[in-house]
Amino acid sequence: MLDLDDIQHILLTRTPALTGQYEFVSFRDRAGAKAWVTALLDKVQSAAETESSVATSKRWVTVAFTWSGLRALGVDEGSLATFPEEFKQGMVARAAMLGDTGVNHPDNWVGGLASPDLHAIAILFARDAVERERCLSEHQKLLAQCPGVELLSSLDLEATPPFDHAHDHFGYRDRLSQPVIEGSGDVPTPGSGAPLKAGEFILGYPDEDGPQQLLPQPEILSRNGSFLAYRRLQEHVGTFRDFLAQHGKTAEEQELVAAKLMGRWRSGAPLVLAPEQDDPALGADMQRNNDFNFKEMDPHGYAMPLGSHCRRMNPRDTAHNMNRRRMIRRGATYGPPLAPGAPEDGVERGIAAFVICASLIRQFEFAQNVWINDKNFHELGNERDPIIGTQDGTLEFKIPKRPIRKRITGLPAFTTVRGGAYFFLPGLRALRYLSTLS
Repeated sequence: MLDLDDIQHILLTRTPALTGQYEFVSFRDRAGAKAWVTALLDKVQSAAETESSVATSKRWVTVAFTWSGLRALGVDEGSLATFPEEFKQGMVARAAMLGDTGVNHPDNWVGGLASPDLHAIAILFARDAVERERCLSEHQKLLAQCPGVELLSSLDLEATPPFDHAHDHFGYRDRLSQPVIEGSGDVPTPGSGAPLKAGEFILGYPDEDGPQQLLPQPEILSRNGSFLAYRRLQEHVGTFRDFLAQHGKTAEEQELVAAKLMGRWRSGAPLVLAPEQDDPALGADMQRNNDFNFKEMDPHGYAMPLGSHCRRMNPRDTAHNMNRRRMIRRGATYGPPLAPGAPEDGVERGIAAFVICASLIRQFEFAQNVWINDKNFHELGNERDPIIGTQDGTLEFKIPKRPIRKRITGLPAFTTVRGGAYFFLPGLRALRYLSTLS
């Protein structure tokens, strides 16, 4: 049984928030840091609390820490040594392996996210702007009362209109394919696979291979916790629109190119089920929009190209050991939308997301290194993920087609990494433990 009263809500629930804020915090004083954690204890909701109150709640708070943040709080060296090596090193040190090179390199990140002084994050999701401002005012008062606890930076979150469904600044419907955790009570949508063992995402439970090994110690610190890989991706909407106009003579042709890059139409309808034209009703239907496979229904990528974003991020029945690679994604968009037809305006906008997993190296880093940035994924030869892969203008994107495939060369970068970090997401009992360390 999952301990829903101890697991932070972000692991198991998606809240109906339209706005929010990420607050990145540095600890200069241990007593002040523990006072900050103590004050937030009754603000952080468990999965059980959120499930019972989601209809009436207006705000949802999550707290997580970097490895250096745990040290600043007073976790002893013996305990710190038991954490996974990739978490101890942090995302900045793993940049080359993650593909964070060129303009994506941590030297170009903003908000102090590449600094060793990044110790914690307070994640706020709010139902509306009024509640967000109230919460931020309260947090500012708390910071003033905790000597040595400083705000490195913050990021305002805003859903992009229209608000009837979640979507990014490129216009693609979001939140379509997520794994279900065994024991959560959620039911997988058709085609999404069976529920996965809790240990794939939550520490202290069996995973798909059996009992978890080498958990961080002591147990009170690791149990019901998880790891977060944070990524802030700027979306170059103007560049994307220019690209579509270059490769499609009509609006219909441009939409097809956009669908081929993603693997779904912007409505969410998958190309495997709607290869010729968009089907918005299919895209909105969670009982149908994931009900497909690749090996039997589209083995050569004539519908959904082999290198499309969706096919890379979830190869389904064409990859080995998929149950050990799945990840949970939470997050939101930031920045104002770019008006339809408007050119790039120089204002930053994008998506700021957390990848939740029990193993950063087996899940997030594997996906980043192999699925997203391996140029020979599916033996493609010279491609990376067309949406979020590291692009330098020398790579291509191939669209299988009879009798002659379409080959687009010199693919531009549609996204740029503006920041990232590895966080440990403790359970609520672990938060109390951290607040009382001597």
